[in-house]
Amino acid sequence: MLQGKVIILGVTGGIAVYKAVELLRLLTKAGATVHVVMTRAATEFVTPLTFQTLSSNPVHLELFNLISEQEIGHISLAERADLFVIAPATANFIGKVACGIADDLLTTTVMATKAPVLIAPAMNVNMYQNPIYRENERRLKEHGYLFVPPACGMLACGYEGEGKLQVPAVILEEAVAALTRKDLAGERILVTAGPTLEEIDPVRYISNHSSGKMGYAIARQARLRGAAVTLVSGPTAIADPWGVKVLRVESAREMRDAVLAELESCDVVIKAAAVADYRPKQRAGTKMKKGAESLSIELEKNPDILAEVGGRKEGRILVGFAAETADLVANATAKLNAKNLDMVVANDVSLEGAGFNVDTNIVKILSKDGKVEELPKMAKDQLAGVILDRVLALRREKGHRI
Repeated sequence: MLQGKVIILGVTGGIAVYKAVELLRLLTKAGATVHVVMTRAATEFVTPLTFQTLSSNPVHLELFNLISEQEIGHISLAERADLFVIAPATANFIGKVACGIADDLLTTTVMATKAPVLIAPAMNVNMYQNPIYRENERRLKEHGYLFVPPACGMLACGYEGEGKLQVPAVILEEAVAALTRKDLAGERILVTAGPTLEEIDPVRYISNHSSGKMGYAIARQARLRGAAVTLVSGPTAIADPWGVKVLRVESAREMRDAVLAELESCDVVIKAAAVADYRPKQRAGTKMKKGAESLSIELEKNPDILAEVGGRKEGRILVGFAAETADLVANATAKLNAKNLDMVVANDVSLEGAGFNVDTNIVKILSKDGKVEELPKMAKDQLAGVILDRVLALRREKGHRI
């Protein structure tokens, strides 16, 4: 995610400094080269040696030390950075930067950089709600500084409320977003993901093997690229993607209702969910007990959400998925035409690395013009980016503003 990027991690004094250690681990795991700048107060909570060991780089503390014989520390760090992340950021640090005060290495380096600066505040709830602090944050946002909103919860001081440093995984996600091109800014994208669940009785149900990983990857990548994203998800074990509006449903009918309710407010619909084609005609009110040697359950057809959206598509881009086990291109082409799709992503789920519950996929992308694009096996996150590239091209072909 951050391969080849240079990130300056600024650490200011507060009990949440220990979370910056985990953030450093995540940043380096994502491929970034990280240089840590600590304030003197931060060293009272965690020693510089911890950050040095995990980053494999010296920790910078002193304003007047040279990084090498000729490099002025704050200028060198400011120029080499692709991104600054300040976590935790105290009210004192934020106030100083908002007023243009540069009296230590960290504030001086931040003032000298032209790289994006991502600030993750951490402080007492009363400090966070103080109108002077709020004005300082607003002022920095007006100047293009980025903020990760703090979490709400029990604080180290004993108070409860806003001001808790956001979890490192979310700060990492915002760091990735800060370095991702925003070529989908202004777009409103609706994604469906996961299986649906059709109850037989209060204990049993009909479903499928879909994990939701593909749809969630698309929703995440679209959000990183600047789109406003709504994800309608069937039952999955995946956490809600940060910054995405998530609507959780169970049955095909619930998914249909959610999709149609959101349809008017979106420009692009990407239907990656594996919707059950049939449901039990009658749901038993109590658990069906084992008895006879065989059991028949009458099924009835579920609504065809994709076809219904295709009939109400208007100027939207509509992308479908075709999970097949035979005659991949023929079946996908039939789906493309029958449901008024602009594009269909087809995969043979019987292939190793292309089925359900795996992190990779092998697909062919079919377009209305008859083009069939065959892609190699790749991670679902990477494939999500390719699919969004094709959506972007379709939007531009239709003359939409992007």
